[in-house]
Parts: sequence; C-alpha cells; structure tokens
Amino acid sequence: MDRSVLVYLASYALSSLGNSMAAVVLPLVVLSTTGSALDAGIVAAATAVPAVLAGLLMGGLIDRYDRRTMSVVTDLVAAVAIAALPVVDLVTGLSLGWFVLFGVLASFGDVPGITARETLVPAVQRRSGLPAERIIGLRESVAAVTMMVGPAAAASVVVLLGGPGALWVTAGLALLAALTTLLLPAGIGRRPESAPRRSARQGVGEAVAGLVWLTRRSPLVLSVTLVNLALVVVLVALQGLVLPVHFTLLGEEGRLGLVLTCLAAGMLVGSGTYALAAARLRRRTWLAVSLLGSLVGVGTIGALPGVAWILAGAAVLGLFGGALGALFGVVMIETIPDDLRGRVMSAQNALVTLAPAVGVLGAGVLVEQVSLGAAGAVAAGVWFAAVLGAVALRPLRRIDVAPEVQHA
Repeated sequence: MDRSVLVYLASYALSSLGNSMAAVVLPLVVLSTTGSALDAGIVAAATAVPAVLAGLLMGGLIDRYDRRTMSVVTDLVAAVAIAALPVVDLVTGLSLGWFVLFGVLASFGDVPGITARETLVPAVQRRSGLPAERIIGLRESVAAVTMMVGPAAAASVVVLLGGPGALWVTAGLALLAALTTLLLPAGIGRRPESAPRRSARQGVGEAVAGLVWLTRRSPLVLSVTLVNLALVVVLVALQGLVLPVHFTLLGEEGRLGLVLTCLAAGMLVGSGTYALAAARLRRRTWLAVSLLGSLVGVGTIGALPGVAWILAGAAVLGLFGGALGALFGVVMIETIPDDLRGRVMSAQNALVTLAPAVGVLGAGVLVEQVSLGAAGAVAAGVWFAAVLGAVALRPLRRIDVAPEVQHA
C-alpha cells in the first residue's frame, strides 16, 4: 500500500481516537471538578454553536489554502485548547468558565479539522492510485476501531492518571495527529492557485456559497446529506438517551458499553467489506441492502427487547450502517467539485454537529411526556420514513449514473 495512504489513515486514527476519548474525558473532568451534571451539559451546549459557526466559516479557508497545512493547524488548535485546561488547573484551579472558554477554542479545531482531513482524500487517491472506495472504506474501518477503543481507553486513563493526566493524553493525541499529517508529501493538499486575502464579509459569503451549493446545485449530495442526518439523529437518540434510560431501569447500566462495542464492531466489518468488495455490486444494490439492513437493526433496538436482542440489533445496525457510510463518502468525494469541497463538507459537518442536540432533545421530550417505549418506536419510525424517502428520491435511484459535477 502507498505510504501516503498509510500516513493518512494513521493521522485519521490518532485524531479520531483523540476525539473519541475527549467525548468521555471532558464530561468526567467537569463532573469531578464542579460536581454538577448540569455544568457538563452547559459546557456541551456552549461549545456546540461555536463549533457549527467555525465549521461553516472556515470551509472557505480550507478551499483557499493548503489542505494539509489546514489539517495540521486545526489539530494544533485542539491540542493547545485541551492542554490549557490542566495548566490552568495547576495555576488557578478550574471552574465552569474555564471549561466553557477552552471548549469554545477547541471547537475551532473540531469541525474544520474533520473537514480538512476529509478533503485530502482525492489528493491521496491520485497519488496512491487506489480507488476511492478502498480508501474511504479503510477510513471508516479506522473510525469504527477508534469508536471501540476510545471510551474504554478514556475511562482507563482517567482511573490511572486522574482528570488532568487524561487531558494531557487527549491533547497529546491531537498533537501526534498533526505531526503525522506533516509526514504526507508536502504538495499533497496544495491548491493550484494562489490564495488571496479574505475579508470577514468574504468569509460569510463563502460559507453561504457552500450551503447554497449543497441545497440547490446537487440533488444527489443533498439527498445523501439528508439521509445521513436522519441516521445520526436516530443513533444519538437511541444510544444517548433511550438505551441509557432503558438499562438504568433494568439495573444493568454496564450493558450500554457492550451495545457501543457491538455497534462499532459491526461498522468495522461493514466498512471493511465495502472497501474490499465495492466493485462487485452496483451502488444501487449496496444502497438498498444497507438501508434495509440498517432498518432491521434500528427496529430491533427501538422495540427495546431483551439485552441479547439489543446487542444483536446494534451489530446489525453497525454492519449495514458502516457500508452505507462508506458508500456515501465515495459519492460525496466524486460529486462535490474540488474548489468547493471544503465549504460544502464544512456545511455538512456543521449540520451533523447539530444533529445530536435534536436527537437527544426529541427523545427526552418523548420519554418525559409519553413513555420510553414511545421514544424507541418514534426513533425507529423516523428511520423507516428516511428509508422510504431514500427509496423514493430520484437522485438516489440514479446513484450508479456518473454525476455531473456542478461548480459554483
């Protein structure tokens, strides 16, 4: 395998592992420092909006400047913001305000960092000669592995090193991701034209251009984005609220970790299978099988049966959802024009950042006002509606037809 692919996957693994660990470490550190679950929620909410805005506004920068450099810079921003927390703890002690401040700063490396790394795929593909299906399938497999390893590693590091020590490890992973990205050939993310200076008004205009292209210029990419958002909302509602409440009522809180492991293991197999066998089936076949298989998984989990059935449903959902995610990743790489890729993908990632709030809030209202069973049923119903919509959408029915790239 070409060295550039190995370096790209290693960088992606380190960054994903850092993000996966941070999602566990930061709430635990907030809880241990302030003693308030509400404070952990406040930190999460306070950083969500800046993350979305940063993603939208920095998409233009990713399109104008060297994407390899932008990937390195965003990882360094995240590393510095996280490392600042244990430093402040040593000097003055941490409080809610410090967590919010550095959480907001870290958000400027979150969505932009994900986008910058995603936009490097075509350049890595051209240099390596590997098909996009293989690279993106391997990338999604790496993401599944970090999803399995990250939470357990985070909990272990917190136990062994304490909160501040765990923060240093998390910051170190972001730093290592940046240094690994520097091992990519220098010209791999370089833009062909020189980058003019941008005013604040131009930055806003470029963010709007990404949203306009996404919503008006490519029905295929818009369809993929909507289906992906529906899946994210359903997943977050189930694993972020419905299942924790369900297992708490059963007195088996530890089972949630097994569910996430089964989901990630399924994703690993699904995305890996797509990476190896994508060319053997039509894309429409991959789409139909992945949608129906994921519907079986969501329906099983949403019915809230016994623990064994929920674990099986999570594995099935991960298996077919992993293949679906890899397929959608390839479609976006092929369809979004290179000169707009940063802005469009930033818009997509910003929307995905907001999706968890929608999923958890909706599930919480249903659990409080109706019942836990109703929340599970509605989650399954939302995905059923999304699958029906995907089958009916004309752009997705023509997913095998080479798309005509629409420039700005």
